[in-house]
Amino acid sequence: METYTKLRDFVSNPRYHEQRQKYLGSLDISIIDTPIIEIISGFAKLSYCFTLQSCYGHFLYSGQRNPKNIEPLAVSDNITSVEYRIAYIALCIEDSESGRELFDELGKIPIIDPEYIQFGCAEWFWARQVNSYVLQVEPKRHMTKDRALVSYQEALHIEKLRDEFFRRLKKLVQKEQKQN
Repeated sequence: METYTKLRDFVSNPRYHEQRQKYLGSLDISIIDTPIIEIISGFAKLSYCFTLQSCYGHFLYSGQRNPKNIEPLAVSDNITSVEYRIAYIALCIEDSESGRELFDELGKIPIIDPEYIQFGCAEWFWARQVNSYVLQVEPKRHMTKDRALVSYQEALHIEKLRDEFFRRLKKLVQKEQKQN
């Protein structure tokens, strides 16, 4: 499945608040990856956005086949390749002053490492919900995929970036909550 496409401009969405209520009504925090629950809950408190989907990012390799594993990569000389399942957050953002400010702040997060962090759209999200945007941690060469096979050393780098990515998102959510 392809998950990423270039950024699209905001479009008019007179049903935004109705759609937000519908999504928030179906939000089940118990299925969110534990390390990002606070971030997802924080976004839910902001009136100018709501999350559509998210994933903490998971690493599968010999000896670790649990697709929901959130433990750090094992320290090993025996792991050569790792299947990485992308870390991402998909948000619908209201076309408003606050929404556009959030959009601008989200757009700064890839500065951490543009070769591994992207901000854009996903056609299948946009088809269901206009003004939906995706921030993801994925090697640029695989940015249109939701999983990639990488070397163990690259997986360690991705893990470090993923952790910083979510730290920055958490700080952003906290800042947004204080301002509103």
